[in-house]
Amino acid sequence: MRKRARTAVLAALALAFAAGPVLGQQYPNKPVRVIVPWPPGQATDLAARIVAEKIGQQLGQTFVIDNRPGAGGQIGSEAVVKAAPDGYTLLASSSGPLSIMPNLQKISYDPLKDLTPVSLTAKAPFALIAHPSFPATNAREFVAQVRANPGKYTFSSSGTGATAHLFAELFNSAAKLKAVHVPYKGSAPAMTDLIGGQIHYAVETVASVVGHVKAGRLKVFGVTTAQRTASLPDVPTLAEAADLPGFDAAAWIGYSAPAGTPREIVARLSEEIQKAMRGPEMRERYVALGLDQASSTPDEMAAYMVREQERYAIIIKNAGIKIQQ
Repeated sequence: MRKRARTAVLAALALAFAAGPVLGQQYPNKPVRVIVPWPPGQATDLAARIVAEKIGQQLGQTFVIDNRPGAGGQIGSEAVVKAAPDGYTLLASSSGPLSIMPNLQKISYDPLKDLTPVSLTAKAPFALIAHPSFPATNAREFVAQVRANPGKYTFSSSGTGATAHLFAELFNSAAKLKAVHVPYKGSAPAMTDLIGGQIHYAVETVASVVGHVKAGRLKVFGVTTAQRTASLPDVPTLAEAADLPGFDAAAWIGYSAPAGTPREIVARLSEEIQKAMRGPEMRERYVALGLDQASSTPDEMAAYMVREQERYAIIIKNAGIKIQQ
């Protein structure tokens, strides 16, 4: 009897250990919903759609985009946090609601505990831009001009606490500049006034400025990432052009799942995303959007999210940024 019972226990354990890989291999056997906490056409939405289409082809299943905008990304993010952790509801994640917002206001979820990272999918580089009349021909001259005139120059953003605001504050701090922040309600009016000459400079996404730069409506001095971006290959990094060694800042986009999602499913999704991002087709589509390719393992993304949340916390504290609750 003892021998028979022991055999039964061993058999049960073997089945338990075997279930994980089998679960991953069988997934997905029905459509997967990808909640985007932003409206259609926003960068996270566009990147999520491209990835959903590609991994859907690879897995032979439909990945359906479900836009749930509102509250700076909170509404859609919370919907995923509360969803069943079965791999059939995913979040198009981004730095705004998951890395920045927890440092600025109270939210109903903890991104580092209530979500399971799957993979990064994109990095969104930013660029230092100014009106064409700005009296500088390169980044070093720009820094010298603003540094020599503390409080004279203005910089815009899409709003207090927005990524563009934080990256501008990071740049100002690194370059030892003192300028006046002018927050707008959205990037469109901020860009309009910058092009019109009412604002002196800004640090905005490459995606939003590349057309204006090529048309001569804006002057660009450098990009915020450690490497040049394929969308503006002739523009140097601020690290080299402004003599700011180590300067590296980009918004991030990725995929996450509800906490508790089986690790085999998360691993399968991550592998498929990494496979998709290696292809030249994805690079071309991302360049057209002003984005850079990215991918990661779940553990790499988890560590990255921790570092990013800590980095934004420092920027916000040093700049004394607060928003009205």
